[in-house]
Amino acid sequence: MEPRTTARVSLTALLGTPVTDSAGHLRGRLKDIAVATGPDAGKVAGLVLKTRTGLCIVPSQEVMETPAGTLELRSSGALVPLKDEGNYLYLQQDLVDRQIIDVKGRKVVRVNDVDLEWMGHGSAHLLRVAEVEVGLRGAMRRVFKGVLPRATLEAITRRFAANGIPWAFVDVIEVDPARRVKLRIEYERLAEMHPSDLAEILEDLPPAEREAVFTSLDEEVAAETLEEVDPKLQKALLEKLDEEKIADIVEEMDPGAAADLLAELSEEQSDAILEEMEPEERQEVEELLEFDERSAAGCMTTDFVYVGEEATVGQAVEALKTFDGDPESVTEVYLLDDKRVLRGAVSLARMVMAQPDAPLSVLAEPRVLWCAAEMHQNELAEMFDKYNLHALPVVDKELRMVGVVQADHVISFLREKL
Repeated sequence: MEPRTTARVSLTALLGTPVTDSAGHLRGRLKDIAVATGPDAGKVAGLVLKTRTGLCIVPSQEVMETPAGTLELRSSGALVPLKDEGNYLYLQQDLVDRQIIDVKGRKVVRVNDVDLEWMGHGSAHLLRVAEVEVGLRGAMRRVFKGVLPRATLEAITRRFAANGIPWAFVDVIEVDPARRVKLRIEYERLAEMHPSDLAEILEDLPPAEREAVFTSLDEEVAAETLEEVDPKLQKALLEKLDEEKIADIVEEMDPGAAADLLAELSEEQSDAILEEMEPEERQEVEELLEFDERSAAGCMTTDFVYVGEEATVGQAVEALKTFDGDPESVTEVYLLDDKRVLRGAVSLARMVMAQPDAPLSVLAEPRVLWCAAEMHQNELAEMFDKYNLHALPVVDKELRMVGVVQADHVISFLREKL
């Protein structure tokens, strides 16, 4: 078996290359390269040639590179007229100079060039996409192509460090002639990102592409991402969605974040969204909307884990298992009496070290810190700083626990003041 060999070439260098038949007659010049999407993403489906009769496409396996640097057709009948059925991604038309999502780097970048590889095995020569070039090397190739000889240009650009993204880590956003926007590769890889990274990506995208990415996410991921963006961008992301879809997303949000979001919308739109929400989630959010947004109650969440004051560690673990909120936000389990008055708090670290039948009251902190629902955010920030808190219970005038302020809410408030 002959060894497999590879030879890398840039899209910029290939474009315009003469394509001849086996007899040396010119059949056209390379206009673009069509790449498959879906399960075969990244596989070169065909080469688009500009001929005397118009655009034609030829399967990549019917083209080979010659020692002279031209392209040669294996079969004279391989050329067929190009009919754009929307099944391909065209590298020059759809990718070069466009913004893409670097899934591995978790950022938005602009494509300057595309690197391809000739995969040689015996008599077969196949072309595949290796990576996209987002650095200065690709930009130099494009700027000076036709100005400098190909060999000279390649020698100069090799002096610049390559800055490429492997094709496997690229999510491409395509805008078709009807201005509809969609992702061309895999949506699932976006859902694996941290919501903060997704939020930064959305902030860097133009409106149409931003809408495409956001609407591709499921409700849970969309809700987590929405909590990380600023209010203006929140409104922009939601403006093209109907109230039912928005309600599905808002129901997945932290109640406090959901209340903050609805407070930024018009009363008419806010009421319409609340009307579409499930009764339990709607009631939680409506109660939070009644509070001053600058108070402790205005920035608290009503999602917290609590048990009776006589509960054991085992019972607290069961409460954690059935908790519907964000488990990563839980740092303590709270002990409430039958009137929901706060009687104690136990850190998760203490629970881990205890036996399942150990009473939580024995493990509880001797003194529980809390704040009144009306406490202003400035005082709240001072309290978090003084006691180095991760979370703080919020109580009403009867000392009944109504929510928890998380440290990230305080950090967001302080950043807004800077």
